[in-house]
Amino acid sequence: MKSNRTPQILAVSVLALALAGVAGPAMADGDPDNSGIEVSVTIEPLRVPGQVSMTVADNSGVTLAENGSNAAARQFTGTLPTVTVSDTRLPDEIPAGDFWAVVGQSGQLVATGDPAKTIGPEYLGWTPHLLTGSSTGSVAPGEPVSSVVSDGTGAPAVGLQGQELLVSTANSADEIGTHQVNADLALRTPVDVAAGEYHSTLTLSLFNQS
Repeated sequence: MKSNRTPQILAVSVLALALAGVAGPAMADGDPDNSGIEVSVTIEPLRVPGQVSMTVADNSGVTLAENGSNAAARQFTGTLPTVTVSDTRLPDEIPAGDFWAVVGQSGQLVATGDPAKTIGPEYLGWTPHLLTGSSTGSVAPGEPVSSVVSDGTGAPAVGLQGQELLVSTANSADEIGTHQVNADLALRTPVDVAAGEYHSTLTLSLFNQS
């Protein structure tokens, strides 16, 4: 007749029978001779890898106001909110030759209620400013960029139609920490620019490469 018991139950039953028939060693009278061994361990805190990150100060956008217009151009200025780049890596986490950079690029300015009326991003320029000191000079703001309607400073008159440098480091390992930067914005247009309320998006991007 086939048994309904499983192999696991049979094995346990046999072991129990075998143990039941084994006599234990005789115990001596009196207290046992005990020897204690101390066990110790030091558990270090988990190490969270550092990273390079960028944040922009809370803001409701930048409103440019007319300032510095003349017979050659209409000019509207404002200030970019503070941009913070934080590098929380330890020296042994930074590869040789590693660097980071923040670049900015403007979209087209479009008139409210009249999308056919636009001002190109080439008319918006900036002058970046490093707000925190650089002990080695490794962290530096980008060079000024003028509108295509030149501001007369000699800055490249290309505007923010392409990615332009806001701040960067030549070697990340030289200065680890937090760095802040902003920029003076200047929209310079021809004097016959169409009236209207215009809006655009200025996109900032952080790159970290080695």
